[in-house]
Amino acid sequence: MTPPDPDRFPEVRTRWSEVSGGIDAAHAYQHRFDELVREGIDVDGEARFVTGLKEAPARILDAGCGTGRIATKLTALGHDVVGVDADPAMIEVARERDDVTRFVHADLTELSLTSQTFDIVLLAGNVVPYLADGTLVDALRRMREHLTLDGVLVAGWSLPGHEPKGAAAVDVETYEHAAFAAGLVLMTRYASWDAERWPGEGSYALTLHRRR
Repeated sequence: MTPPDPDRFPEVRTRWSEVSGGIDAAHAYQHRFDELVREGIDVDGEARFVTGLKEAPARILDAGCGTGRIATKLTALGHDVVGVDADPAMIEVARERDDVTRFVHADLTELSLTSQTFDIVLLAGNVVPYLADGTLVDALRRMREHLTLDGVLVAGWSLPGHEPKGAAAVDVETYEHAAFAAGLVLMTRYASWDAERWPGEGSYALTLHRRR
């Protein structure tokens, strides 16, 4: 696959773009995770959870991949991964760090990877509450179109009262209504990437949906 021109979506505006700070901020963002790893802190919970759903090699779309932390780990675990993000600086850092995983700069609400479907589509790292206001249904429709017939959409995000700076407050009911409108049906819900039983302490939602 040839990645689209990195300037194809130069004016993408999301909630994330309002708090992002360009290439220096993207490097700083990744540096924080590098420091955690050096301190011996586990940052691979998402990759382990996803790998538990489908044995490698699975085709995985990391939608909202940022600097590629999860995508790169999934590739190392033997999966065939495509990472997509609307932030060109994040994609630039991802490509600098990983020349094996395919990284694409694109708006999730307009994503069209021609003739490509995936066993798992992943929305991690608070992608959901950082989408542009009013675009959740559109984004989920595009994610659904990239699922195989038995594929799974996995989304994890911080719930209202726990959302990060600049993110929207998205509760599970709002997400579920959007998922239904996008042609998805709930499989199960957890409270963490460690598969903690829902609702846990009520600070995080991890949902699995399939095509309806």
